[in-house]
Order: sequence, then C-alpha cells, then structure tokens
Amino acid sequence: MIALSTENLSLSFGTNTILTGVSFSADECDRIGIIGANGCGKSTLFKLILGELEPDGGSIYISKDKSIGILRQDDAFCDFEGEDGEASALEVMYNSFPELLEAEKRLAALEAMLADGNDTQGRSKESLVSEYTSLNERFIRDGGLEFRGRCASTLSKMGFDSDSMSRPFSSLSGGQRTRLALSRELCREPDILMLDEPTNHLDMETLGWLESFLAAYKKCVLVISHDRYFLDRITNKTLCIEYHKAKLYVGNYTGSMEQRRIDREIQEKHYKNQQKEIARQEAYIAQQRAWNRERNIIAAESRLKQLAKIERIERPKDAPKGISFKFSSSIASGNDVITLKDISFAYPSSPTLIKELSLVVKRNDRLFIVGPNGCGKSTLIKILMGRLTPTKGYVDMGYNVNVGYYDQENQNLIPSNTVLEELWSNYRTLTELEIRNTLARFRFTGDEVYKLVGELSGGERARLTLSKLILSDINLLILDEPTNHLDIDSREALEEAICGFDGTVITVSHDRYFLGKLATRLLDLTGCPSEPPTDMTVHKAGDGYEELCRDRQRRALLSSECASEPQSDISAPSASNKDIYLQNKKQAADARKAQRRLERLAAEQKQIEAELEAIETEMSGEAAYDYVRLSELDTKKNALEERLLEIYEEIGV
Repeated sequence: MIALSTENLSLSFGTNTILTGVSFSADECDRIGIIGANGCGKSTLFKLILGELEPDGGSIYISKDKSIGILRQDDAFCDFEGEDGEASALEVMYNSFPELLEAEKRLAALEAMLADGNDTQGRSKESLVSEYTSLNERFIRDGGLEFRGRCASTLSKMGFDSDSMSRPFSSLSGGQRTRLALSRELCREPDILMLDEPTNHLDMETLGWLESFLAAYKKCVLVISHDRYFLDRITNKTLCIEYHKAKLYVGNYTGSMEQRRIDREIQEKHYKNQQKEIARQEAYIAQQRAWNRERNIIAAESRLKQLAKIERIERPKDAPKGISFKFSSSIASGNDVITLKDISFAYPSSPTLIKELSLVVKRNDRLFIVGPNGCGKSTLIKILMGRLTPTKGYVDMGYNVNVGYYDQENQNLIPSNTVLEELWSNYRTLTELEIRNTLARFRFTGDEVYKLVGELSGGERARLTLSKLILSDINLLILDEPTNHLDIDSREALEEAICGFDGTVITVSHDRYFLGKLATRLLDLTGCPSEPPTDMTVHKAGDGYEELCRDRQRRALLSSECASEPQSDISAPSASNKDIYLQNKKQAADARKAQRRLERLAAEQKQIEAELEAIETEMSGEAAYDYVRLSELDTKKNALEERLLEIYEEIGV
C-alpha cells in the first residue's frame, strides 16, 4: 500500500528552478535513499512533503492516519521544541511521548481518588473504575509500560552513557544533540520516517546499530545520505535527483548507479539511432527537392510531414560535473614523519583520555585513526598539530615535514570574508584569475565567489577548506572527518586526490567506504585508555574496513575466552607442559571454529541480502498486480529479514 506519493512536483525561487516534474511513490515498507549533489533540492523535497513550502505545481499525497517523523540536518543547532534547556537528554526523550505522560498523570490521579473514597469529585466509584480500566488498557496497548526503558535503551545504543543521559541537553555537543534528535525519532517509530543526513556525527559502532534498526524497520523510510556504505546496507530503492528532475530506481545505491549507467547508455544509443534516421530522411527530402519535379516535390512534402510527427528523443545529459583536484606536494620528508613517545592526555578535572601511546608514522603511510565517539581521536589530532600539549610524553615532527590540516568544524575560516577573500588572503602572490580558477574547480562560480563565508552551507565550507589545502606545498595531510558534509561526487574526488598524493596522510573518519578504499594502516582506539590501542597494517589494498572488522572480532573472541577462564588457585600445583599444550590447542581449535562460523554467517548474510533484493524487484515488477504472489513474497521477505537481523546481531554489525 502506498504511504506517500508526489505527482509532477515543481518549485522555483524567482528564476532559480529547484525541482520540476518530480513524481515518485513510496510503499509502506519501502526504504528509499535520496541522492544528488549538494544544492540539488533533496532537503527542499522534504520541506515540500512536510508542507513547509508550497509547490508551484503538482501534488503530494500522504496516506490517511500516517504519522511523520523528521530528522533535519540542522537539528544539532536548534533547541528542542518545548524544552527549557535544563531538561536532561532522557527527559527530552520522555517528553516526545506527551500522550503517555499525560495518561500516567491521569492514572495516578485516578488511583489517588480511588484510594481516598471521600474525594471522588462527585463521581461514583464505578465511573472512576471504568475510566481507570479503559485508560490503563489503552496505556498498556500504546507502550506505556516500556516506553521509558525503550528511551534509555535507544540512547545507550546511540552512544550515550548514564552521565550523558542525565546532563542538560543545552550542554551537549553538536554531535550529541544530533544523536539525541535521531534517537527521539527512532523511539517514536512514525509511519513515515524522514532522515536528512543521519550519519553525520555517528561513529562506526553506532552506525552499525542504526543500520540494523532501519533494515528491520517495518515502516516507510526516506533517507538523504552521502554515506555509500550506509545506503547500500539499508535501502531497497533510490531516488536520484539531478538537473532538477528525479528518477526512482529499484535497488540500493550501488545497484541504482549501475542501472543509471545502463539507462544512460540505452538512451544515448536510441538518440544516435534516431539522429541517423532523421539525417537519412532529411537527405532524401533535400534530394527530392533538388530534382524539383512535381512528383519529387510531393514525395518530399510527404516525407517532411512524417518527419515532423517523430517524437524526438532527448540527448541524455552527462552526469553533473563534480569537483576535480589534486594535492600539491613539496620535497620529500624524512622516513619517520611523526614520532609519538609515551603520550598521555587528560582534560582538567577529567579522567585520562589517552594513556602512554607510542607510535611512529612512516613516509607514505595512510594512517586512519578509528574508534567510538569520545575515545580521543580528535584530541590526538590536536596533539599532533600542537594545539594541545600532552600531560606526559612528547611529539617529534620529522625532517622536512610540511603539514596541511583539515579541521572537521572548519574553524580556520573567517565568517566575515567573502569566498574570494578567504582564499586570496592566504595566497597573495596569485592573481585573481588563478584564485577564481581554483574556486571554480570546487563549484564556486560567478557571483558565488562573493558570498560571505558565514552564509555558506556545511558542504560549501568543506569545499572551501579543501580549496585552501590544494594550493599549499605539503607532504603531510592531517584530516579530521574530511567527508562530513561532502556529497558523493566530492567524496570520490577527495578519494582520488588522496590516492594520487605522494606524501603521508593521517585522518580520522567514520566513513567506512572512504576508510576501506584508502587505509594502509589503522590505529584503533577502541577500549582506550584501559586497553592499549591496536596498530595494524592493512594487508590488501581496498580491504581496510573488512580487515578492521575481522581484527575486532578476533580480539573480542580472545577477550571473551580469557574472561571465561577460571582464576587459578594460588595453592594449586602448576599445570604440566602437556596440560598447557592441550589447553592452547583447544583454544586455537575453538578460535578456528568461531572464525568458520563467522565466515558461514557472512556468506548467509550475502545470500539473504541478494534474495531480498530479488524479492523487492519481483514485487515492484512482475508480481505488482498479483495479490496472491505478493502475499507469498511478503511472507518470505519478513522471514528473511528476521533471519538477517539475527545474523547482524550475532556478527556485531
């Protein structure tokens, strides 16, 4: 059943066309990824659906009695409606269920009146009992007994500990407030869940949980995201917006991009064939007219009428041009680029965040620093940049090292500058033409170069920061969350630029696709400071994320085995060499068995995901009007999704 649909939706601001002729529909269980370059109209489409903007033309249909939940890009910077700023994160979650809170108060009042027989406000006891029974049944049916526990559980899975849950939400960071806003919407479980860039500020662990949640969500989801790995895991359809129009594809991001390429090739072929036929007909008409006899003129006029009736195929437009750049490099640095010796760090009145970290970064390493939010990744980057001083240990910068730094919050930009001034003020020796050419490569053209930096969107600020970096002579790139706010085309351009960079790269990133493609070395801070960080080399190019997952599973398995071993009695005799050998042999066998099981589950996971994709295709195609077949497919789909969720939980996705 259709939950939401649009028909020929169009919107313009003056002469600036945003969307034109947008038509698509979303079924109740669809999970649709909405993709397109920054500024193409994705967030505007959400505002049209919510009624915040009035379309110039077209219509929007939302199924009766369907509730809508929305997470906006800027929720991290807005106060939560109706909250006083001192409410804790947990109270903000509770307050998203006003009907249940009101029912709780009324039930408590009824209980008090029933307990005090003299204070019944003029009503009979039977009337009070009847109201209490009816309200209590509705309260239980609507989830009144478990909504508080669900709120706390959701916050916990989104990375909030007990201290963060009890803090006033006004004191939370932007990332925490984004996760709080997302948690509110997930807890409400609306019929149509609309998410605008939900993966910003989420670490890999939280992303894995969110993917599992959305993959099992039985209601309609519309999600705007530039995270390719995330889109591939949760979506079954993709709405691609380009050149003000939109087209809906069946399949996840990777599948839709392949279908998009095929469609463009087919349309290009049809266009060329038609152009050949038109040219042939026009040559025939010209020839008949040249002969200039009566019958030739009649034949030419007849053929001309036929030609006028042909419905012309529009030449397919090339994909929107993305940014393209490469990093300049200076002279080669020494072999040891950065040396960290016994680094420890703690903020004032806070526990130790980084403890006795020693590390040597070599020339041409592409080192990715990973770990959950709050483990000290950005703090470590600031120590490397000299912006924070370690409480213990030292940092030694190598010979001939020239550093280029990308700050995830773009704090190196001056809000009062124009885009042109911001870049030109850093490179006074360049001409205005050279500065403008550089900005044009990052999609700042025409009057856009006179926009104030303070008025730029997150994606525009990120592109401006990158434009400043490429003009620097550097051999060490330090990047803190460089893909945040970048669209997919810009992320791919950044990946290509880093691949072609002949220097050293140190980066913090939660983008698993980005990490998997580029990492040659990983520093995993998971478990710090109680456990030492894991420094591992990526053995197969392009396999960084998979190797990280396998290493974490191996360490978790070893940790659980150690925890399950009974503590040895001090007075007991020491084990013989044979006993130790047999014990080690058994542990190795158990580890191999567990690894084989993980491999079997991974294979089953891929098989189920392929089956689900095939079912989605059939349900949208051949079986769309066969209700018996649709019912069979829906039953099979539900069973497969349940099994897939079990696999996700077991392998820790």
